[in-house]
Amino acid sequence: MFESLTERLERSFKILKGEGKITEINVAETVKDIRRALLDADVSFKVAKEFCDKVKDKAIGQNVLTAVKPQQMMVKIVHDELADFMGSGASDINIKGNPGIVLVAGLNGSGKTTFCAKLANYLKSKKGQKVLLAACDTFRPAAVEQLKVLASQINVPVYAEEEAKDPVKVARNAIAKAKQEGYSVLIVDTAGRLAVDDELMDQISALHQAVKPTETLFVVDAMTGQDAVETARIFNDRLDFDGVVLTKMDGDTRGGAALSIKAVVGKPIKFVSTGEKLEALDVFHPDRTADRILGMGDVVTLVEKAQEQFDEKQARELKKKFAKDQFTLMDFYNQIQQIKKMGNIKDVASMLPGVGSALKDVDIDNKKAFGSVEAIIMSMTPAERANASIINGSRRKRIADGSGTSVAEVNRLLKQFETTRKVMHNAATGNLMQKMRAMQGMMKKRP
Repeated sequence: MFESLTERLERSFKILKGEGKITEINVAETVKDIRRALLDADVSFKVAKEFCDKVKDKAIGQNVLTAVKPQQMMVKIVHDELADFMGSGASDINIKGNPGIVLVAGLNGSGKTTFCAKLANYLKSKKGQKVLLAACDTFRPAAVEQLKVLASQINVPVYAEEEAKDPVKVARNAIAKAKQEGYSVLIVDTAGRLAVDDELMDQISALHQAVKPTETLFVVDAMTGQDAVETARIFNDRLDFDGVVLTKMDGDTRGGAALSIKAVVGKPIKFVSTGEKLEALDVFHPDRTADRILGMGDVVTLVEKAQEQFDEKQARELKKKFAKDQFTLMDFYNQIQQIKKMGNIKDVASMLPGVGSALKDVDIDNKKAFGSVEAIIMSMTPAERANASIINGSRRKRIADGSGTSVAEVNRLLKQFETTRKVMHNAATGNLMQKMRAMQGMMKKRP
């Protein structure tokens, strides 16, 4: 997402390259190009105009500091306005209560039921909550079964009444069960429709009044662009929901909904969903999203994702192995599995500053990126994985045949593993730092 917008904005800022000062003339051309970029990203004309007017007002006449070029100054102004337009900061979900009740609403096909399971997983695994799901979509066939299948993957129970037709009754019974059995959060999945209609709005309003949720979230498909914003506005007029969830953010979306929805509806985006996996749910951070739009990466989110997958105990054990030079190919394989859990490699790499634009035309798939490496390692015997030094020519041929790769690929993997092992051993024992200091000392002695 945002790749096209990032590229267009980078071109817009180049207009100021070489200028000594931001003036009304050169800023007008830059802002005009920014407005076109926003419109191409499916941002409404009204929102794009309002955004550009604010940027222009802040930019005109700004003196450029000695260390800051006009181009850099404009990037800073646009960054701050983008973050402000999408919300001042991340918004917490309110789950206080006995139990805290989260009502999830949205249209059919928006990913509402999948989001309910993702939210349950998020609250259970990251917030330590005891969660119960309530299947109150009594309209769509197989909706209850879908929720049960998803919930079983994360070991979260579902309250459902198979033949029920009244969602209000199901919701009230679910609340009673949650109170009786000590659940801290109840997530209520509701029925969607193909379009906004009076029947849907009346049903959702009645359910909202009956359960009195502590948090009401509206789920919209980011791929529908400005239609998502308009749908959110209509729902908000009736429900006065607390926040928005944008789904399918990993699809072919230009980002207009993310940029417009806060300005139009006045409610924050609280979560973004980026895939089918139940772990693929992120808290929405406007400032970090602004960083990514402007090609600055998102190192904070990258570190958080890494921390979720690599615990301190594993890190300490791994460091000991590096220090004792006992890092094996099986350890190498296990680290690949941890990296894969962080998400798509291209998405993870794009969080590094400057990498996103470099990879925009590159198709990176986790299976393709790691498939041959995993196949090679798993074609080895346990003894070979524990001690790579015993892998001679005949063994390499056997491993290549068993993994469907070539001997050259096996050799390349073993060379990469050996390089990694040596570097990490030196780093863990301090040899690397000693060598660097010695090299610095030699450089200072040179005439």
